[in-house]
Amino acid sequence: MKTITATTLVNIFSGTTNIATLAGAFLCDTYFGRYRTLAFASVASFLGMVAIALTAAISKLHPPQCAGGKQDPCPAVTPWQMTFLLCGLGLLVIGGGGIRPCNLAFGADQFNPQTESGRKGITSFFNWYYFTSTLAMVISLTVVVYLQSDISWAWGLAIPAFLMFCSCVLFFAGSRIYVKVQPDGSPLTSVVQVTVAAVKKRKLEPPEQPRLSLFNHVPARSINSNLPYTDQFRFLDKAAILTTDDQIMSNGASATPWRLCSLQQVEEVKCLLRVIPIWASALLYYISLIQQQTYAVFQALQSNRRLGNTNFKIPAASYAIFSMLGLTIWIPIYDRLIVPWLAKYTRKEGGITILQKMGAGMALGVATTLVSGMVEGRRRELAARSPAGVDPRSEVSISSLSAFWLVPQLTLAGISEAFTVIAQIELYYKQFPENMRSIGGSLSFVSVAASSYLSGLLISMVHQVTKNSACGDWLAEDLNNGRLDLFYYLVATLGVINMGYFVVCARWYKYKGDGGAATPLEIGDNLLFKTI
Repeated sequence: MKTITATTLVNIFSGTTNIATLAGAFLCDTYFGRYRTLAFASVASFLGMVAIALTAAISKLHPPQCAGGKQDPCPAVTPWQMTFLLCGLGLLVIGGGGIRPCNLAFGADQFNPQTESGRKGITSFFNWYYFTSTLAMVISLTVVVYLQSDISWAWGLAIPAFLMFCSCVLFFAGSRIYVKVQPDGSPLTSVVQVTVAAVKKRKLEPPEQPRLSLFNHVPARSINSNLPYTDQFRFLDKAAILTTDDQIMSNGASATPWRLCSLQQVEEVKCLLRVIPIWASALLYYISLIQQQTYAVFQALQSNRRLGNTNFKIPAASYAIFSMLGLTIWIPIYDRLIVPWLAKYTRKEGGITILQKMGAGMALGVATTLVSGMVEGRRRELAARSPAGVDPRSEVSISSLSAFWLVPQLTLAGISEAFTVIAQIELYYKQFPENMRSIGGSLSFVSVAASSYLSGLLISMVHQVTKNSACGDWLAEDLNNGRLDLFYYLVATLGVINMGYFVVCARWYKYKGDGGAATPLEIGDNLLFKTI
């Protein structure tokens, strides 16, 4: 398979898997519940991994090895081989679309939020979940990649399939002891009903005492927490105004759900609307992390990657490990040492609030890009003044600056991710209505997908604008002829603007279950789990 075909296929697979989380989350919250969705998705992932492993193990499922000469082109992939590969990738998309938005919410469902130990357990669970996920990525990028490249692709793909089989066995072994939250109907239908009812009653005057006069009915078997009235998005309050045209059934529910909604439904929609501005702030934040996955590798390629005085060169892509190591080392320190210390002063179970953690991570994201710009400026200066040599393949000068100078920016990126991404996941779980938590879990993956597109758009715009400028193309193929440092500073500037936007949104934000004004400094995690 040609490189461009393989790259396109991987990009389509990655994007489709992230987008598939929305469909998986909707089906989970509406019809199947988290346990059944995870069970089906786990089996699909296992079968997909088996199919991918078979493409490497069975000679008829992949093209013969290339002869190696330029005049002898590599044999093309047959339609049957491509179909089998796409079926395997399709199963992995189905598995990822079901597992990604549901597994974290399902794990958190096992804790009782009405007890102090349960609330602490949920907060700690988010940290350790991300810790184990990142640790697994470190192992996959080292041990598994070594097996695939130096031992055998068949073994390198078969071992993850076997581990997935073990994961399925362990998952089904605990079926009898799991807390299984049943789906509560289509949550999106309720959102649309509130919107339609509010539009229909748009000409009505808002009530003077909405807490007392608005229609409110909470079904006895509802899994959602009973929410108090909040004074934001007051236009939606009109959906709960009871008029002479509205009818009430004998059980107290609305007989005309597209004209009259309960205050509970209105407040659930408000929870979603309040989260959207916070979610939008993550789009620009992820752009700074994406640069560490791409341009940091290019920086390493044109830096001195020798290990000490030896001739061994560390692969440029391997430097991404330092970001993951920074995250995996920081999370236990933060969870076991820093959180208890902060809790003594703030008297909050999590030490600081969710939005404060997100803000701290965004600040570290800005610091990451600033450090990246300074390191790149120094790398470029030494490449021009005292190069360490010339790359025989690309014929570009290699800077004498050690590639280990990239470790600080990568470590900062990992710690930043530990703050912001974990807080983002925690926010969606705690602030979304209980019957929409899987949909909330999918938003993180949608953020990454959208940020990838935005990052590509930003890179294209900078390239087009600067290629004919006096200082030349900032993002030239040869970094020594470009100004990657200025691009980093541009990303940092966008990060500062984004932080200002985030602070405004955070000060305006009201946590679920709080009817009064709330800023990130006033509301603690203990208010996030008010139940009926």
